Amino acid sequence: MKYPPFCDIIVVNFNSLQEEEINQTSQWIYEYLKNNLEQEQFRIFKPMPSPIDKIQNRYRWRIIIKGNMTKQANETLNQCLKEIYSKNLKTTRITIDVNPNSMM
Repeated sequence: MKYPPFCDIIVVNFNSLQEEEINQTSQWIYEYLKNNLEQEQFRIFKPMPSPIDKIQNRYRWRIIIKGNMTKQANETLNQCLKEIYSKNLKTTRITIDVNPNSMM
């Protein structure tokens, strides 16, 4: 089933004031990761709203990735963040958490 400690769970969290911006950004990152992470080693789930999808007028979405974290995967995730932040998003924040304590 690929759950820790046999693999890593990587959560890409998004929050934004604008629902359209968060939807476009999460979809762009999903496509980027799908094309740049090795499909045999990682299972990438489509972007979805978080279980608590809105807090203090900020929409929350996430992408869940299962697989073994490697140096190349870390570099791919860092490169993805660099590219998305170069787009100068106004209201969207993105964080990546490896083996999070909570999935909420």
